[in-house]
Amino acid sequence: MKEFILLLSFCHAASPVRHSLRNFFTASSQVPNFPEFVFVGLVDDVQTNYYDSNTQRVVPKQDWMENATADEAGYWDRQTQIAQGTQQIFKVGIDILKERFNQTGGVRIIQWMYGCEWDNETGHTGGFSQYGYDGEDFIAFDLNTKTWIAPTPQAVISKHRWDRETGGNEGWKNYLTQGCIDWLKKYLDYGRSTLLRTELPSVSLLQKTPSSPVTCHASGFYPNKIMLFWTRDGEVLHEDVDHGEILHNHNGTFQKSVDLNVSSVKAEDWWRYSCVFQLSGVEEDIVTKLDPKVIKTNWGKTEIERDGVKPSDLTIPIVAVVAVIAVLLIAGIGFAVYKKKPASVL
Repeated sequence: MKEFILLLSFCHAASPVRHSLRNFFTASSQVPNFPEFVFVGLVDDVQTNYYDSNTQRVVPKQDWMENATADEAGYWDRQTQIAQGTQQIFKVGIDILKERFNQTGGVRIIQWMYGCEWDNETGHTGGFSQYGYDGEDFIAFDLNTKTWIAPTPQAVISKHRWDRETGGNEGWKNYLTQGCIDWLKKYLDYGRSTLLRTELPSVSLLQKTPSSPVTCHASGFYPNKIMLFWTRDGEVLHEDVDHGEILHNHNGTFQKSVDLNVSSVKAEDWWRYSCVFQLSGVEEDIVTKLDPKVIKTNWGKTEIERDGVKPSDLTIPIVAVVAVIAVLLIAGIGFAVYKKKPASVL
């Protein structure tokens, strides 16, 4: 299912912390060596629980998730029952969509993602529920109109049927904007020492060759609500810069890079440029001047000793990327942790 990353406008003050709870489901057919049904829950991009059709049991992925039983006795048994029921519904859903798309065999995948967001400073909330089929958008809930959006003809049948369920749609809106937020706040409280911690990064300047861009690399920060950018004379640069994505580290922190094209920068003007790191909730920025003496260079080193790191250090970003792909892309999975009925048959 497609997700869009919103690039916020740069400002000096750190952005408010927006917390999220997201649930990813995947039902599949004819995928070798992979469970037919899997789902996982994420709070602020931290995996909290897991279920698949092989184990047939919902399990916590964080120690602090055990606190859920304090609010609901038999919490994990109830979630397991919901998971098993949803698994059967999705199995029927694959057969329905194969018929609508006039398909017989082959690999087929249904994905469902729903959840909510909460800004702890402004109080703003938001919710979403959307389905995908074979890697394409299928149908999505419009929170404002309480109706369903069908981007493909095969989803129109589902749209008409679900739009008629006005009571259910009203319940979905209430759940995504209230019940889901209540659970999100509970999970944040359960995992306060982990989810609400603040860790500052180490910031390095890297350059592969004398003509290459200078990379400002920040690694080891938490949470991932950050801004990393280049300035000239204190003004944010929008040209000649290239922003990388935020990536996971193996220890639960994050890393990010931003490149500055210095090919047109005169040597005597380098001192005017700085890399600035801002972490939400932290007033003081980390400012790194563009100083040739502190840049870790690549020339004169072996091919494997890139960006001033040892070969063993390279395993961190590689493992992080593989883990993200395995959890969020290959599986595309999620977990429903709320008191609600299973998804409807398409």
